[in-house]
Amino acid sequence: MQEAYGIQTEVINKSYGKRRILYDVSLKVPEGKIYGLLGPSGCGKTTLVKIISGILRPDDGTVWVRNQQMPSLQVMGQMGYMAQAAALYPTLNGYENLKFFGSLYGLKGRGLKERISHVAALVNLTDDLSKRVGNYSGGMKQRLSLSIALLPNPKVLILDEPTVGIDPLLRQDIWSELYELSGQGVTILVTTHVMDEAQRCHGLAMMRNGHILATGTAAQLQQAAGAGTFEEAFIFFSNAAEHEEGGNKNG
Repeated sequence: MQEAYGIQTEVINKSYGKRRILYDVSLKVPEGKIYGLLGPSGCGKTTLVKIISGILRPDDGTVWVRNQQMPSLQVMGQMGYMAQAAALYPTLNGYENLKFFGSLYGLKGRGLKERISHVAALVNLTDDLSKRVGNYSGGMKQRLSLSIALLPNPKVLILDEPTVGIDPLLRQDIWSELYELSGQGVTILVTTHVMDEAQRCHGLAMMRNGHILATGTAAQLQQAAGAGTFEEAFIFFSNAAEHEEGGNKNG
């Protein structure tokens, strides 16, 4: 039986002026799985997820989400997206932010209230919904952004560094919810620069300087690198790519 993919990209390239951001990025994210993009800041993760989400257009290459070519308004309506930089209204309180974004997803009435209650409880914000978002801490804004991404009960969830600034206990709760969503068939793409976060994913791609270094499960990548730890595996693939780039320049 052929494996179904929630997200696919083929030879995605993106530049800003003379600066190349992504080089021939091809990915296959199995449907209903949590897939990680692991790499340091500036490696192209955020640009890639914006292209997958339909926010940016690639210079060339193709993206499919749920077997539809992006950008697709129909698919975007089934997608939850959490940006790395919180896009919130600081003069509104938490509840008003959730209500506004919920209305953009077409939620209303009792259904909207129930979703707000559910996602606020998930990220431990129920007691803070009446506070102005401008007075939220960085971690609280991060949690509110995550709850907004979860509002539409999405089929595809794209999270850009979702647990930065969140305490370890709440982070565990969030990952438990992500596993539950995955079990319900939701395809989840997570960017991170943290090794232990990446190891929680069902599969992942290591990124550096706009290139995909390697793909597989954490165990497969560690074994392929002959490394004692997952962090050593990332260093191995980074060094191998750097050596190859140096050889190409010298050649």
